[in-house]
Amino acid sequence: MTETVPEPARKTPAGPVLSVRDLSVSFRSDTRTVHAVDGVSYDLAPGEVLAVVGESGCGKSVTSMATMGLLPPTARIGGSIRLAGRELVGASEKELQKVRGKDIAMIFQEPMTSLNPVLTIGRQIGEVLRRHQGLSRKEARARAVELLELVGIPAPARRVDEYPHQLSGGMRQRVMIAIAVACDPAVLIADEPTTALDVTVQAGILEVLQSLRERLGTAIVLVTHDLGVVADAADRVLVMYAGRAVEQAPVYDLFASGRHPYTRGLLGAVLRPGGEGKRRLPEIPGLVPSLDSQPDACTFAPRCSRADDTCTGSRPGFRAVDREAGADAPHRAACWHPYADGETADPYADGEAAVSGEPTPVAAGREAPRTPARADDPGTRPDQEAGK
Repeated sequence: MTETVPEPARKTPAGPVLSVRDLSVSFRSDTRTVHAVDGVSYDLAPGEVLAVVGESGCGKSVTSMATMGLLPPTARIGGSIRLAGRELVGASEKELQKVRGKDIAMIFQEPMTSLNPVLTIGRQIGEVLRRHQGLSRKEARARAVELLELVGIPAPARRVDEYPHQLSGGMRQRVMIAIAVACDPAVLIADEPTTALDVTVQAGILEVLQSLRERLGTAIVLVTHDLGVVADAADRVLVMYAGRAVEQAPVYDLFASGRHPYTRGLLGAVLRPGGEGKRRLPEIPGLVPSLDSQPDACTFAPRCSRADDTCTGSRPGFRAVDREAGADAPHRAACWHPYADGETADPYADGEAAVSGEPTPVAAGREAPRTPARADDPGTRPDQEAGK
Protein backbone atom coordinates (compact mmCIF):
# COMPACT_ATOMS: atom_id res chain seq x y z
CA MET A 1 0.00 0.00 0.00
CA THR A 2 1.40 3.38 -0.99
CA GLU A 3 1.85 5.81 1.87
CA THR A 4 0.04 9.07 1.15
CA VAL A 5 2.29 12.10 1.19
CA PRO A 6 0.57 15.10 2.85
CA GLU A 7 -0.02 18.07 0.61
CA PRO A 8 2.42 20.91 1.31
CA ALA A 9 0.98 23.96 3.03
CA ARG A 10 0.86 27.01 0.81
CA LYS A 11 1.46 30.49 2.11
CA THR A 12 -1.59 32.54 1.14
CA PRO A 13 -0.66 35.84 -0.55
CA ALA A 14 -2.13 39.02 0.88
CA GLY A 15 -3.52 40.22 -2.45
CA PRO A 16 -4.78 38.54 -5.61
CA VAL A 17 -2.76 35.54 -6.72
CA LEU A 18 -3.33 36.48 -10.37
CA SER A 19 -3.87 40.01 -11.64
CA VAL A 20 -4.56 40.77 -15.31
CA ARG A 21 -4.60 44.41 -16.39
CA ASP A 22 -5.60 45.84 -19.77
CA LEU A 23 -4.57 42.65 -21.58
CA SER A 24 -4.54 42.90 -25.37
CA VAL A 25 -3.56 40.22 -27.87
CA SER A 26 -3.36 40.59 -31.64
CA PHE A 27 -2.17 38.30 -34.42
CA ARG A 28 -0.52 39.76 -37.50
CA SER A 29 -0.37 38.03 -40.88
CA ASP A 30 0.68 39.19 -44.32
CA THR A 31 -2.81 40.46 -45.11
CA ARG A 32 -4.40 41.59 -41.85
CA THR A 33 -4.21 41.92 -38.07
CA VAL A 34 -6.74 40.21 -35.80
CA HIS A 35 -7.36 41.83 -32.42
CA ALA A 36 -8.38 38.74 -30.44
CA VAL A 37 -8.33 40.30 -26.95
CA ASP A 38 -8.78 43.99 -26.19
CA GLY A 39 -8.42 45.53 -22.74
CA VAL A 40 -9.40 42.62 -20.49
CA SER A 41 -8.79 43.02 -16.74
CA TYR A 42 -9.55 40.86 -13.72
CA ASP A 43 -8.20 39.74 -10.37
CA LEU A 44 -8.23 36.20 -8.98
CA ALA A 45 -8.15 35.65 -5.22
CA PRO A 46 -6.59 32.58 -3.59
CA GLY A 47 -9.07 29.72 -3.59
CA GLU A 48 -11.53 31.53 -5.86
CA VAL A 49 -13.21 30.14 -8.99
CA LEU A 50 -13.66 32.68 -11.79
CA ALA A 51 -15.72 31.52 -14.76
CA VAL A 52 -15.00 33.09 -18.16
CA VAL A 53 -17.95 32.73 -20.54
CA GLY A 54 -18.90 33.85 -24.03
CA GLU A 55 -19.52 32.43 -27.47
CA SER A 56 -16.81 30.84 -29.60
CA GLY A 57 -14.23 33.33 -30.84
CA CYS A 58 -14.75 35.88 -28.06
CA GLY A 59 -11.19 35.53 -26.75
CA LYS A 60 -11.60 33.20 -23.76
CA SER A 61 -8.97 30.65 -24.74
CA VAL A 62 -6.59 33.28 -26.15
CA THR A 63 -6.70 35.08 -22.79
CA SER A 64 -5.84 31.81 -21.05
CA MET A 65 -3.03 30.96 -23.45
CA ALA A 66 -1.58 34.45 -23.06
CA THR A 67 -1.60 33.99 -19.29
CA MET A 68 0.33 30.74 -19.70
CA GLY A 69 2.76 32.26 -22.21
CA LEU A 70 1.80 29.68 -24.85
CA LEU A 71 0.87 31.92 -27.78
CA PRO A 72 2.81 31.66 -31.07
CA PRO A 73 5.49 34.17 -32.09
CA THR A 74 3.00 35.96 -34.36
CA ALA A 75 1.06 37.13 -31.29
CA ARG A 76 1.60 40.64 -29.94
CA ILE A 77 0.73 40.95 -26.25
CA GLY A 78 0.17 44.16 -24.34
CA GLY A 79 -0.89 44.98 -20.80
CA SER A 80 0.15 43.20 -17.62
CA ILE A 81 -0.21 39.68 -16.19
CA ARG A 82 1.12 39.36 -12.66
CA LEU A 83 1.30 36.00 -10.91
CA ALA A 84 1.82 36.49 -7.18
CA GLY A 85 3.50 39.80 -8.01
CA ARG A 86 5.71 38.39 -10.81
CA GLU A 87 5.23 39.97 -14.24
CA LEU A 88 4.72 37.38 -16.99
CA VAL A 89 4.25 39.63 -20.02
CA GLY A 90 7.67 40.03 -21.61
CA ALA A 91 9.23 37.21 -19.57
CA SER A 92 11.70 34.96 -21.40
CA GLU A 93 10.81 31.39 -22.33
CA LYS A 94 13.31 30.14 -19.75
CA GLU A 95 11.60 32.14 -17.02
CA LEU A 96 8.15 30.94 -18.12
CA GLN A 97 9.27 27.31 -18.06
CA LYS A 98 10.11 27.70 -14.38
CA VAL A 99 6.59 28.95 -13.69
CA ARG A 100 4.45 26.74 -15.94
CA GLY A 101 3.42 23.56 -14.20
CA LYS A 102 4.79 24.72 -10.86
CA ASP A 103 3.03 27.99 -10.01
CA ILE A 104 0.37 28.07 -12.74
CA ALA A 105 -0.97 25.15 -14.76
CA MET A 106 -3.58 24.53 -17.43
CA ILE A 107 -6.08 21.79 -18.22
CA PHE A 108 -6.41 21.80 -22.00
CA GLN A 109 -9.67 21.41 -23.83
CA GLU A 110 -9.08 18.09 -25.59
CA PRO A 111 -7.08 15.52 -23.58
CA MET A 112 -6.73 13.06 -26.46
CA THR A 113 -4.71 15.59 -28.47
CA SER A 114 -2.90 16.99 -25.42
CA LEU A 115 -1.59 13.69 -24.07
CA ASN A 116 1.30 11.95 -25.83
CA PRO A 117 -0.08 8.68 -27.30
CA VAL A 118 3.26 6.82 -27.14
CA LEU A 119 4.08 7.54 -23.47
CA THR A 120 2.45 5.94 -20.46
CA ILE A 121 0.27 7.99 -18.14
CA GLY A 122 2.78 7.64 -15.33
CA ARG A 123 5.65 8.91 -17.43
CA GLN A 124 3.70 11.99 -18.53
CA ILE A 125 2.76 12.87 -14.97
CA GLY A 126 6.27 12.08 -13.77
CA GLU A 127 7.86 14.45 -16.28
CA VAL A 128 6.38 17.45 -14.44
CA LEU A 129 7.48 16.11 -11.05
CA ARG A 130 11.03 15.34 -12.14
CA ARG A 131 11.50 18.73 -13.77
CA HIS A 132 10.09 20.95 -11.02
CA GLN A 133 10.62 18.86 -7.88
CA GLY A 134 13.74 16.89 -8.81
CA LEU A 135 12.21 13.49 -7.98
CA SER A 136 13.81 10.27 -9.13
CA ARG A 137 12.01 8.09 -11.65
CA LYS A 138 10.83 5.74 -8.89
CA GLU A 139 9.64 8.60 -6.67
CA ALA A 140 7.86 10.26 -9.58
CA ARG A 141 6.00 7.04 -10.40
CA ALA A 142 4.88 6.62 -6.78
CA ARG A 143 3.67 10.20 -6.69
CA ALA A 144 1.88 9.71 -10.02
CA VAL A 145 -0.09 6.85 -8.46
CA GLU A 146 -1.09 9.13 -5.58
CA LEU A 147 -2.20 11.85 -7.99
CA LEU A 148 -4.31 9.42 -10.01
CA GLU A 149 -5.98 8.37 -6.78
CA LEU A 150 -6.47 12.03 -5.86
CA VAL A 151 -8.44 12.73 -9.05
CA GLY A 152 -10.61 9.65 -8.62
CA ILE A 153 -9.17 7.15 -11.11
CA PRO A 154 -9.82 3.56 -9.97
CA ALA A 155 -6.93 1.08 -9.75
CA PRO A 156 -4.30 3.84 -10.04
CA ALA A 157 -1.35 1.44 -9.63
CA ARG A 158 -2.45 -0.30 -12.84
CA ARG A 159 -3.57 2.75 -14.77
CA VAL A 160 -0.24 4.49 -14.25
CA ASP A 161 1.37 2.07 -16.74
CA GLU A 162 -1.37 2.37 -19.38
CA TYR A 163 -1.47 4.57 -22.47
CA PRO A 164 -4.01 7.34 -23.23
CA HIS A 165 -5.94 5.24 -25.79
CA GLN A 166 -6.67 2.67 -23.09
CA LEU A 167 -8.63 5.18 -21.00
CA SER A 168 -12.10 6.64 -21.44
CA GLY A 169 -12.62 10.33 -22.21
CA GLY A 170 -13.48 11.11 -18.61
CA MET A 171 -10.40 9.28 -17.33
CA ARG A 172 -8.14 11.10 -19.80
CA GLN A 173 -9.52 14.40 -18.56
CA ARG A 174 -8.77 13.33 -14.98
CA VAL A 175 -5.22 12.50 -16.06
CA MET A 176 -4.91 16.04 -17.45
CA ILE A 177 -6.06 17.38 -14.07
CA ALA A 178 -3.51 15.16 -12.31
CA ILE A 179 -0.71 16.54 -14.49
CA ALA A 180 -1.89 20.10 -13.88
CA VAL A 181 -1.99 19.81 -10.07
CA ALA A 182 1.11 17.63 -9.72
CA CYS A 183 3.20 20.48 -8.28
CA ASP A 184 0.37 22.11 -6.32
CA PRO A 185 0.09 25.27 -8.47
CA ALA A 186 -1.44 28.42 -7.00
CA VAL A 187 -3.52 28.98 -10.17
CA LEU A 188 -5.23 26.40 -12.36
CA ILE A 189 -6.69 27.38 -15.74
CA ALA A 190 -9.33 24.91 -16.91
CA ASP A 191 -10.13 25.46 -20.60
CA GLU A 192 -13.55 23.86 -21.12
CA PRO A 193 -12.68 20.76 -19.06
CA THR A 194 -16.15 19.22 -19.49
CA THR A 195 -16.52 19.62 -23.28
CA ALA A 196 -17.76 16.50 -25.12
CA LEU A 197 -18.28 14.59 -21.86
CA ASP A 198 -21.64 13.19 -20.81
CA VAL A 199 -23.50 14.73 -17.88
CA THR A 200 -22.44 12.19 -15.24
CA VAL A 201 -18.77 12.46 -16.24
CA GLN A 202 -19.04 16.27 -16.24
CA ALA A 203 -20.33 16.13 -12.67
CA GLY A 204 -17.36 13.97 -11.68
CA ILE A 205 -14.83 16.36 -13.24
CA LEU A 206 -16.41 19.36 -11.49
CA GLU A 207 -16.36 17.45 -8.21
CA VAL A 208 -12.64 16.82 -8.65
CA LEU A 209 -11.97 20.53 -9.31
CA GLN A 210 -14.00 21.57 -6.26
CA SER A 211 -12.17 19.03 -4.12
CA LEU A 212 -8.78 20.35 -5.27
CA ARG A 213 -9.90 23.88 -4.51
CA GLU A 214 -10.96 22.93 -1.00
CA ARG A 215 -7.97 20.69 -0.22
CA LEU A 216 -5.18 22.69 -1.84
CA GLY A 217 -6.59 26.23 -1.90
CA THR A 218 -6.11 26.36 -5.66
CA ALA A 219 -7.52 29.38 -7.49
CA ILE A 220 -9.27 28.34 -10.71
CA VAL A 221 -10.05 30.14 -13.96
CA LEU A 222 -12.85 28.10 -15.53
CA VAL A 223 -13.37 28.70 -19.26
CA THR A 224 -16.69 27.29 -20.44
CA HIS A 225 -19.78 27.68 -22.64
CA ASP A 226 -22.01 25.86 -20.18
CA LEU A 227 -23.97 28.21 -17.92
CA GLY A 228 -25.06 25.25 -15.82
CA VAL A 229 -21.42 24.51 -15.03
CA VAL A 230 -20.89 28.18 -14.19
CA ALA A 231 -23.81 28.26 -11.77
CA ASP A 232 -22.62 25.10 -10.05
CA ALA A 233 -18.90 25.79 -9.76
CA ALA A 234 -18.03 29.50 -9.94
CA ASP A 235 -17.77 32.33 -7.42
CA ARG A 236 -17.59 35.11 -10.01
CA VAL A 237 -18.27 35.35 -13.73
CA LEU A 238 -16.48 37.32 -16.45
CA VAL A 239 -18.55 37.64 -19.64
CA MET A 240 -16.59 38.28 -22.85
CA TYR A 241 -17.79 39.43 -26.26
CA ALA A 242 -15.68 40.11 -29.37
CA GLY A 243 -12.43 40.16 -27.41
CA ARG A 244 -13.66 42.47 -24.64
CA ALA A 245 -14.96 41.99 -21.11
CA VAL A 246 -18.55 43.23 -21.03
CA GLU A 247 -19.71 42.22 -17.54
CA GLN A 248 -18.26 40.85 -14.32
CA ALA A 249 -20.25 39.93 -11.23
CA PRO A 250 -20.69 37.45 -8.39
CA VAL A 251 -22.28 34.38 -9.92
CA TYR A 252 -25.64 34.67 -8.18
CA ASP A 253 -25.97 38.36 -9.02
CA LEU A 254 -25.24 37.69 -12.68
CA PHE A 255 -27.85 34.94 -13.01
CA ALA A 256 -30.44 36.77 -10.94
CA SER A 257 -29.98 40.12 -12.65
CA GLY A 258 -27.54 40.31 -15.53
CA ARG A 259 -27.20 43.94 -16.61
CA HIS A 260 -25.46 43.92 -20.00
CA PRO A 261 -27.75 43.25 -23.00
CA TYR A 262 -25.38 40.52 -24.23
CA THR A 263 -25.51 38.79 -20.84
CA ARG A 264 -29.31 38.99 -20.98
CA GLY A 265 -29.18 37.37 -24.41
CA LEU A 266 -27.06 34.48 -23.10
CA LEU A 267 -29.36 33.94 -20.12
CA GLY A 268 -32.39 34.12 -22.40
CA ALA A 269 -31.09 31.11 -24.33
CA VAL A 270 -31.11 28.91 -21.23
CA LEU A 271 -33.68 26.14 -21.60
CA ARG A 272 -36.50 26.40 -19.08
CA PRO A 273 -38.28 23.28 -17.78
CA GLY A 274 -41.84 23.13 -19.11
CA GLY A 275 -43.47 25.33 -21.69
CA GLU A 276 -40.55 25.34 -24.14
CA GLY A 277 -42.84 24.10 -26.90
CA LYS A 278 -44.99 27.22 -26.61
CA ARG A 279 -42.35 29.64 -27.80
CA ARG A 280 -39.27 29.84 -29.94
CA LEU A 281 -35.97 29.74 -28.08
CA PRO A 282 -34.64 33.32 -27.98
CA GLU A 283 -31.65 34.21 -30.12
CA ILE A 284 -29.46 37.29 -30.38
CA PRO A 285 -29.94 38.88 -33.83
CA GLY A 286 -27.03 39.67 -36.10
CA LEU A 287 -23.49 38.34 -36.28
CA VAL A 288 -20.35 38.66 -34.21
CA PRO A 289 -18.24 41.53 -35.62
CA SER A 290 -14.95 41.01 -37.38
CA LEU A 291 -11.92 41.33 -35.11
CA ASP A 292 -9.81 43.03 -37.79
CA SER A 293 -10.26 46.22 -35.81
CA GLN A 294 -11.51 47.23 -32.37
CA PRO A 295 -13.59 50.40 -32.76
CA ASP A 296 -13.88 53.21 -30.24
CA ALA A 297 -17.48 52.13 -29.63
CA CYS A 298 -19.51 49.35 -28.09
CA THR A 299 -18.87 46.25 -30.21
CA PHE A 300 -22.29 44.86 -29.28
CA ALA A 301 -24.15 47.98 -30.48
CA PRO A 302 -25.05 46.62 -33.99
CA ARG A 303 -26.93 43.74 -32.32
CA CYS A 304 -28.40 45.65 -29.38
CA SER A 305 -31.95 47.04 -29.21
CA ARG A 306 -30.86 49.62 -26.61
CA ALA A 307 -28.06 51.11 -28.70
CA ASP A 308 -28.01 54.79 -29.62
CA ASP A 309 -25.51 57.31 -30.96
CA THR A 310 -23.53 57.21 -27.72
CA CYS A 311 -23.01 53.46 -28.08
CA THR A 312 -21.82 53.73 -31.68
CA GLY A 313 -19.69 56.81 -31.04
CA SER A 314 -17.64 55.96 -27.94
CA ARG A 315 -16.47 52.97 -26.00
CA PRO A 316 -18.09 52.35 -22.60
CA GLY A 317 -15.85 51.92 -19.57
CA PHE A 318 -16.10 49.07 -17.09
CA ARG A 319 -18.11 50.66 -14.29
CA ALA A 320 -20.43 49.76 -11.43
CA VAL A 321 -23.96 48.97 -12.61
CA ASP A 322 -25.36 50.62 -9.47
CA ARG A 323 -24.54 54.32 -9.60
CA GLU A 324 -24.80 54.54 -5.82
CA ALA A 325 -22.18 51.84 -5.36
CA GLY A 326 -18.59 52.84 -4.80
CA ALA A 327 -15.50 52.08 -6.81
CA ASP A 328 -15.25 48.70 -5.08
CA ALA A 329 -18.60 47.45 -6.43
CA PRO A 330 -18.37 43.75 -7.37
CA HIS A 331 -20.94 43.98 -10.18
CA ARG A 332 -19.68 45.98 -13.16
CA ALA A 333 -20.49 46.20 -16.84
CA ALA A 334 -19.16 47.90 -19.97
CA CYS A 335 -22.43 49.37 -21.19
CA TRP A 336 -23.85 52.86 -21.68
CA HIS A 337 -27.39 51.66 -21.00
CA PRO A 338 -27.29 48.65 -18.66
CA TYR A 339 -30.51 47.07 -17.46
CA ALA A 340 -31.75 48.21 -14.08
CA ASP A 341 -32.11 45.72 -11.25
CA GLY A 342 -35.45 43.98 -11.78
CA GLU A 343 -36.02 45.35 -15.28
CA THR A 344 -37.96 42.73 -17.24
CA ALA A 345 -37.64 43.91 -20.86
CA ASP A 346 -36.42 41.14 -23.15
CA PRO A 347 -35.54 42.27 -26.68
CA TYR A 348 -34.42 38.82 -27.79
CA ALA A 349 -37.48 36.72 -27.01
CA ASP A 350 -40.82 36.23 -28.76
CA GLY A 351 -44.05 36.98 -26.94
CA GLU A 352 -43.91 36.20 -23.26
CA ALA A 353 -40.46 34.71 -23.15
CA ALA A 354 -38.21 35.06 -20.36
CA VAL A 355 -35.21 37.25 -19.69
CA SER A 356 -36.68 38.82 -16.57
CA GLY A 357 -35.67 40.38 -13.31
CA GLU A 358 -36.38 37.07 -11.59
CA PRO A 359 -33.56 34.54 -11.23
CA THR A 360 -33.11 32.20 -14.17
CA PRO A 361 -33.78 28.49 -13.54
CA VAL A 362 -30.04 27.86 -13.42
CA ALA A 363 -29.58 30.43 -10.66
CA ALA A 364 -32.76 29.43 -8.86
CA GLY A 365 -31.36 25.92 -8.45
CA ARG A 366 -28.74 27.32 -6.10
CA GLU A 367 -29.90 27.95 -2.56
CA ALA A 368 -27.49 30.83 -2.06
CA PRO A 369 -24.41 32.34 -3.68
CA ARG A 370 -21.08 30.74 -2.89
CA THR A 371 -19.09 32.58 -0.26
CA PRO A 372 -16.10 34.35 -1.85
CA ALA A 373 -12.60 33.43 -0.75
CA ARG A 374 -12.42 36.62 1.34
CA ALA A 375 -14.98 39.37 1.25
CA ASP A 376 -12.42 42.09 1.73
CA ASP A 377 -9.87 40.67 -0.69
CA PRO A 378 -9.17 42.89 -3.72
CA GLY A 379 -9.11 39.75 -5.83
CA THR A 380 -12.85 39.31 -5.32
CA ARG A 381 -13.75 42.46 -7.23
CA PRO A 382 -12.86 43.91 -10.61
CA ASP A 383 -11.35 47.33 -10.05
CA GLN A 384 -9.92 48.00 -13.46
CA GLU A 385 -11.71 49.46 -16.46
CA ALA A 386 -11.88 47.25 -19.50
CA GLY A 387 -11.19 50.17 -21.82
CA LYS A 388 -7.67 51.18 -22.67
